[in-house]
Amino acid sequence: MTLQIQTVVSTAASMAATAMLLRSLARDYLPHELHHYLHLKLSKVLSALSSELTLVIDEFEGLTHNHLFHAAEMYLKPQTAPNTKRFRVSMAPKSKNISVVMEWNEEIRDTFNGVVLTWKLVSQQIPEKYIQTPGMDQFDSTMKSEVRFYELRFQKKQREMVLKEYLPHVMEKAKEVMEQRKTLKLFTLRDRRMGGRRGEMWQCVNLDHPASFDTVAMDSELKEMIIRDLDRFVERKEFYRNVGKAWKRGYLLSGPPGTGKSSLIGAMANYLNFDVYDLELTDLRSNSELRKLLIATASPSIVVVEDIDCSLHLHDRLANVHVPSPRHPFHRQEPQVTLSGFLNFVDGLWSSCGDERIIVFTTNHKDKLDPALLRPGRMDVHIDMTYCTPCGFKMLASNYLGITEHPLFAEVEKLLGTNNVTPSEIGELFLKIEEPDIALKGLVELLIQKGQNHES
Repeated sequence: MTLQIQTVVSTAASMAATAMLLRSLARDYLPHELHHYLHLKLSKVLSALSSELTLVIDEFEGLTHNHLFHAAEMYLKPQTAPNTKRFRVSMAPKSKNISVVMEWNEEIRDTFNGVVLTWKLVSQQIPEKYIQTPGMDQFDSTMKSEVRFYELRFQKKQREMVLKEYLPHVMEKAKEVMEQRKTLKLFTLRDRRMGGRRGEMWQCVNLDHPASFDTVAMDSELKEMIIRDLDRFVERKEFYRNVGKAWKRGYLLSGPPGTGKSSLIGAMANYLNFDVYDLELTDLRSNSELRKLLIATASPSIVVVEDIDCSLHLHDRLANVHVPSPRHPFHRQEPQVTLSGFLNFVDGLWSSCGDERIIVFTTNHKDKLDPALLRPGRMDVHIDMTYCTPCGFKMLASNYLGITEHPLFAEVEKLLGTNNVTPSEIGELFLKIEEPDIALKGLVELLIQKGQNHES
């Protein structure tokens, strides 16, 4: 018996050594194309003989994120898998949660209804590609240097169960985890020179804006109207679908600088728990680039286009498109997002790419906007952010000074009725002076001074 075992072990070792030698020879002496062809054929033969099936879940589907890949990241818990020896941990700035994810090329086994399934996170390096972009005087790098995907292995006979029961289970559990662990993100356009993985057109940081509807300095009636409108919007998914409209809502925030437009956007994001995408139109070169960015945004989210009145002269865009000189075909062009392309982003076919989206426009000069932008369906809710009102002043006094009543309140409110001061100016004054009596006297003096300057 011992001799037979030795013979079997010796034969197996010899076969393994022969296989390694043949593999090395094939890699070193066969042309790459032939080696790749033989590898594919061998893989197909081994796959046909195997009782296992493998599903590949790519990180991106075209330009957009693959939701199933992201769900797998949320669902898989390496710290609870006894066979996992390596995993990655991180903690974002100001976050209370430690993120634990799979290490590349590691495996995790999961059990569902008595069936064992094996997950593997694969990372492959690919050569970088450089593509010349018209309008640029140098090469832009796409930096497509890495491709990531999950492999999910299971018995072939479990195919229907995995597709119809297990993967929906993964999506549902991942949704629960995301609700518990979500940290709001602020997305901005990725610098083309910095590169990134395929499909990554946005880069993000944690959005830790402290604004809330309890602290925003604005009239209580206007604040309640905005809250009711937001609540109504998020609850009407089926209504939008039934009437054939994209599930989106447009807001126009207009008013002088310092009246709280950015704070209101922060309050809306915190109230809804929506990520924010800051869309800088002056960085875009074409309508197609605008569409790609829109497709790459996730839902639910708030897309912000700030200072729309000066970021692009949209009313002249169709008539005055700059054409590069034939002598300088790659001379840097001005942004060429046209009015028609922008309107298609707001309420055309491309606006329906993604559900539960709020688009917020801000402007300091509402009168400068093209009338085509202002109609309902594009900017549904117009909010005039005025100079500080008595209601807004009381909110600021409560937030900064911790008081709700004071003998000087009446004089301040009287002066606010005839003099213009922004909430940010009052907030800055209250930041410098914490003592209520001195701070309010300083505000009275500021209002009187503004009145004298206005008269002169």
